[in-house]
Amino acid sequence: MGNRRRNLFVILFVVGLTLASVYIVATKEIKLGLDLSGGTRLVYQGQPTPQNPEVEPADVDQSVEIIRERVDKLGVAEPEIARVGVDQVLVDLPDVQNTQRAIEQVGDTAQLFLYDWQPNVVPDPDNESADPANQPIPRLYDAVQLASKQPPDCFENECTTAGSRFWLFNEDSKEVVAGPAKSEEDLLEDPEAAALSQAQREVVKVPQGTVVVEEEPNFGHSDDGGDQPDRPSQYFVLMDRPSLSGDDLRDPQQDFDQSQQPVVTFGFSDSGQDRFQEVTREISLRGRQNAPIGISNSNDASQFSENFAIALNRGGSFADTVIESRPIINFIDNPDGIDGRTGAQIAGNFAIQEAQDLATVLQIGALPIELKLISQSTVSATLGQEALDQALKAGLVGLAIVLIFLIAYYRFLGVVAALGLLVYAAFFLALIKLIPITLTLPGIAGLILTIGVAADSNIVIFERIKEEARKGRSMPSAIATGYRKGIATIIDANVIIVLTAFILFVLATAGVKGFAFALGVGTLVSLFTAVVFTHAVLGALGQAKFLSSPKFLGAGEQKVSWRFNWSGMSKWFFSISGAILAIGAISFATNQLNFGIDFESGTRIKVSLEQPVDVEQVRDSLAAAGASEADGAKIQEVNDEVFGPNVVEISTQELAPDEVGLVQEQLAEDFGLHGGNDGFQSDSVGPTFGEQIARTAVLAIIFSLILIAGYMAFRFEPKYAIPVMIAVIHDILITAGIYSLADREVTSATVAAFLTILGYSLYDTVIVFDRIRENVPRLPRAAFSQIVNRSMSEVLTRSLITGLSTVFLLAMILLFGGETLRDFAFAMMIGVLSGTYSSIFIASPVLTAWKQREHSYRLRAARIEESMGYVPAYPEDNVVAKLGDDGDDTAAIEPGTQPAPVGAAALSSDPLMIDDAGA
Repeated sequence: MGNRRRNLFVILFVVGLTLASVYIVATKEIKLGLDLSGGTRLVYQGQPTPQNPEVEPADVDQSVEIIRERVDKLGVAEPEIARVGVDQVLVDLPDVQNTQRAIEQVGDTAQLFLYDWQPNVVPDPDNESADPANQPIPRLYDAVQLASKQPPDCFENECTTAGSRFWLFNEDSKEVVAGPAKSEEDLLEDPEAAALSQAQREVVKVPQGTVVVEEEPNFGHSDDGGDQPDRPSQYFVLMDRPSLSGDDLRDPQQDFDQSQQPVVTFGFSDSGQDRFQEVTREISLRGRQNAPIGISNSNDASQFSENFAIALNRGGSFADTVIESRPIINFIDNPDGIDGRTGAQIAGNFAIQEAQDLATVLQIGALPIELKLISQSTVSATLGQEALDQALKAGLVGLAIVLIFLIAYYRFLGVVAALGLLVYAAFFLALIKLIPITLTLPGIAGLILTIGVAADSNIVIFERIKEEARKGRSMPSAIATGYRKGIATIIDANVIIVLTAFILFVLATAGVKGFAFALGVGTLVSLFTAVVFTHAVLGALGQAKFLSSPKFLGAGEQKVSWRFNWSGMSKWFFSISGAILAIGAISFATNQLNFGIDFESGTRIKVSLEQPVDVEQVRDSLAAAGASEADGAKIQEVNDEVFGPNVVEISTQELAPDEVGLVQEQLAEDFGLHGGNDGFQSDSVGPTFGEQIARTAVLAIIFSLILIAGYMAFRFEPKYAIPVMIAVIHDILITAGIYSLADREVTSATVAAFLTILGYSLYDTVIVFDRIRENVPRLPRAAFSQIVNRSMSEVLTRSLITGLSTVFLLAMILLFGGETLRDFAFAMMIGVLSGTYSSIFIASPVLTAWKQREHSYRLRAARIEESMGYVPAYPEDNVVAKLGDDGDDTAAIEPGTQPAPVGAAALSSDPLMIDDAGA
């Protein structure tokens, strides 16, 4: 009665949770990730500044808050901004398609500095002018060379730059190629720099304490009404001693000057007011000292007055900072300097939007650290919706097929499993909405795969129930024993998957984290629904008459019996695997792996055009847009009806955000974009991000192997861990070899698939090893190879079915999933098939080869061989009937055993086995 009450309580509890889950699913919205909703994703990495020489998590957290304020000013609904790891910031901006403006606004490290101009200008020794402060250097190369000759210096530790900076010039033309950068290695991250030969590279180092500033062109107006520079950019070299910084500013606003040109006005803090008046007073006094005696007219005084400069450090220039304006301090008009209470303004060649954005950045304040953009991607809303529809279709069709298979194979047990899977689906969807979990495309893949995990748990238990029923147990007893014996196997297998998901979540990139989280949470939920709930349902119905028939539970007479010398044939299995691995190794040596931009860095553009085009037309369009890598771009036509017609994929070395924007505009102008902005998608990954993905992928695989080996050693024994590692490495190498042969692209999603292969490969191996562990004490006189063969014959059906249920789901992803999910499913399909093979033909034979060398097992094998002349494949064959000379039936038996029945009975019984009933 107690068990019945407990079962009814569990059922009622689950029904209540299910109703609550259905309500949550019906009333709450799913929080979709960027790859499903559309928008822009930016990933930044923190860099040190003079004020913060080390990037600390607190600095990154402060940057996150500042970025959040900036994003609010952009008017983005429900952005996601978070620190990733120690020094990275992830920014997801739903529905934002203007990547360039998002980058300028979100990650802008704009810092304002005010310089007392004349005392800080470094004179050019090649210029004999008496006024070096007003004699700019026309060529950047010469300015950087002059700066490189200055001694290291930093005035009161308030330099605007940290450490030395490096520039890269073309040795022949003296044109700048890259810089300023913090190291020579950073220079070579620029594709154009990396393309230069060693002989063409000239690297110039400028010490801390000196900055190169650019005074931007003055624009005039051409005859056709356009802007033309009437003076090109020019450069100065300054001692890095600003008088005021952006921290002294208050209330920056976009405004208009007397000519109705956009400007940015600002006031000063109390200390800033005093300092500003003090500096301008000093400038005014120097101007009066420079002027002849008797000048009283402000117009005459202007030619002798000196300047202060407003400089902005915001990136995008080959100089350290850009001079926004250099107003004079007229000593007639301002004999005591300028009162800081009146504020100041930045005047330049601003568009209104540019002035508004700069004012916003200055309002919120400078970031405490420099942020380097290492990855960017843009997904159209239409494409995101299509991806969601495809993924959901794959999931629903996969769930339906698994349900049909379970019901067809397990009859009523399958109906109970189907009910458990539906409850699982309701729970999981409710958790996604309630937590909430941001649902991404890889996350949906994780959700679909957890359906397989839940189904596998039922399969493990139901096969146990069928075994017990075939032994003659009553159905209530078979159900209770099946759950009791199966629970250890399920826990071991699921713990390994959760551990793999945890490592993947900790180390993987943001996109893959969604998959890892969904896989981990889904596995835990499936343990509850597939074990606790289904057990309660079957326990509550255990006395029902319709359960008395084994056939009703799919436990009729076993028609397929696996009887094969798995251990004895190991050399053939090893030879087959060796041949496959050798083919993969040859492919590695010749083709290697086709690493995508996630690892190699670069830019991928996918575009749907209104007009049919060929590759050369697209290449010409890229060149017209000024794309720096147009000649080396890989361009191919792609058949993707979901994305649109005339789809072209462009892969090239990394393009700057503005170059991507120019390419989009040029392609739209030349050929037209199908669906407007929805027909354009781009991803850019910098070398730093690619290196990080590669590093974390390797670490994730290594840590997974170590953790899994430790768990296997703890749950079984240390010798069981080594075959598991060999089998897992075998599966990864085979999957990688097939990827190389097929020349399929390896992405971060592929790494997630590889790590999931670890879990699924081990799932089958754990099923086999668990039965071996169980049979070891039950067969106390059998050779270890016999124990393994018996165990394999008992669980092979279960292993094949668990693999088959996962293959069903992966097949649905391959058929109905989008491009990203298909790549993932391809790797998983190979891994699951290889994992099923390795658990049977690799892990078990390796374990046999090792364990049978132990002293006790050597003695067992020797006794059997002494008695029979060989070691049979199965322990029941140790008893062989033969006819004595006097016509009596006698038996040759293993020494130390009791006489057993002879003839046919001997072949069908096991005198060495003690079953759970004590028979």
